[in-house]
Amino acid sequence: MARPSPWPDKVLAVLRAGNPAAAIAQIKVAPSVRDLRALEKALAAAQLGGKWRDVDQAIAESLQALSAPRLHRSP
Repeated sequence: MARPSPWPDKVLAVLRAGNPAAAIAQIKVAPSVRDLRALEKALAAAQLGGKWRDVDQAIAESLQALSAPRLHRSP
């Protein structure tokens, strides 16, 4: 079984430290959809979902971008 990524916990720690701008920057360069889903679950478990509207929007946009099929592949 694969070991869980530490990325969601690190982004959650940045949010708890009071720096949502840094968290949004990390969300925009998220490694995978799986990590974004784990971040959503961590926010819900910590009862922080909906606290930062910009963060929720960044997660949704990143999920959409990573889930969309690519139009072309570079050579």
